[in-house]
Amino acid sequence: MEKTELTERIKSAIVDVPDYPKKGIMFKDITGLFASHQLFKDTMHALAAETVSKLGFKPDFVAGIEARGFIIGTALADEIGVGFVPIRKAGKLPRDVVSESYDLEYGSASIELQKDSMPEGSRVLIADDLLATGGTASAAEKLIKKQGSKPIGFAFIIVLSGFGSKDALKLPVFEMVEY
Repeated sequence: MEKTELTERIKSAIVDVPDYPKKGIMFKDITGLFASHQLFKDTMHALAAETVSKLGFKPDFVAGIEARGFIIGTALADEIGVGFVPIRKAGKLPRDVVSESYDLEYGSASIELQKDSMPEGSRVLIADDLLATGGTASAAEKLIKKQGSKPIGFAFIIVLSGFGSKDALKLPVFEMVEY
């Protein structure tokens, strides 16, 4: 299947939700993508193939950012054939963690990664549903470096243009659709 056809199928499954989680934000709800077994499978296959092809190697791990990044990250890790590690909101992990705080387009937050979640020096692909301002993605990159591993790129279902974040991130960005 051509990427153009897949892109259109993905876009048809995404619903815009105005003023969520606060006024002025246009939330991109990808629940429809998750609900379609075949579309989700096709999306993960295409994203994995593009990522590995353009990187020229497989990552050692995929790290998914809470919460939708867990869904995307685990499916992507399975498709690539590597392990998955969760990047969680502060206070949700049971053992020693590294933390990173960052600003969102609608507030601020902190994320954490367990120190022993993967061997130091691991090559890590960071996965999430959407790239907007890049605050969460940049924090995840810093977090992985603090843990002693090497971030190698980002994988998203959606990239929102107009924020400049795709260009601001210094690592490769792989996405399925851009708005």
